[in-house]
Amino acid sequence: MSVIRKDFLPAELQSVYKANDVEGCVAVQVNQTEDENNFFLSFADQFDFIKGIVGWVDLMAENIEERLTYWHQHKKIKGFRHILQGEKDRVLMLKPSFTNGISFLKKFDFTYDILIFPDQLQHALELVKLFPDQKFVIDHLAKPYIKAGKIDDWKKDTGQFKHHENVYCKISGMVTEADWKNHSSETFKPYIDVVTETFGTKRMMFGSDWPVCLVAATYDQVLQIAANYFLSFSSTEKDDIFYNNAVVFYNLPGVLHK
Repeated sequence: MSVIRKDFLPAELQSVYKANDVEGCVAVQVNQTEDENNFFLSFADQFDFIKGIVGWVDLMAENIEERLTYWHQHKKIKGFRHILQGEKDRVLMLKPSFTNGISFLKKFDFTYDILIFPDQLQHALELVKLFPDQKFVIDHLAKPYIKAGKIDDWKKDTGQFKHHENVYCKISGMVTEADWKNHSSETFKPYIDVVTETFGTKRMMFGSDWPVCLVAATYDQVLQIAANYFLSFSSTEKDDIFYNNAVVFYNLPGVLHK
């Protein structure tokens, strides 16, 4: 992990983007503190390529509506995430105090990023069933066990989201779930096959997971994995996956590609 034990700031990402013809990004929370929301907002003020922010708020707080009202005035805050994958309570997302917080998000047009491991997919399914009008996105394909080659249970559980049209999925975070030093585009094909079949090209979006990805691959390599997979898809489908779907889901500034 030594490669990522340092500060990564927007100026460095900006140079990576210029080299890969990337117009903009959504910055996603790392620490579970509202102070980080302000930290990211300060970067967004300086760097126009940061089009939106997925922040953090205590969804279980008694004054959750008040906190959401506060963050709604900051237009680059598009939604929120909680690091559910790290919780000892694997069903925290279904606790009444948590679902109460989720229930207020739509009022402010906030999205919710679902960060989980495969053992939590069934719980996530129950969550999205409770809120059919709330926009959700599953981060990192729910981190399938790629290195171990385990796919069957994850495939079955992921497939159950097919008809929940309020749920999207990010093509991201795969390289860090594989053998860091021994992977190729073919390593990830069976997993992207499942996501493509489940969510379709209108409910997937590319994510780099930079800088975490650097333990296993460069930004360019992560982008190439997705680009190679979708090479034979139509230009419309590729525009959706790499641009339009993110703009629509996160309500970002930008003209949709047609």
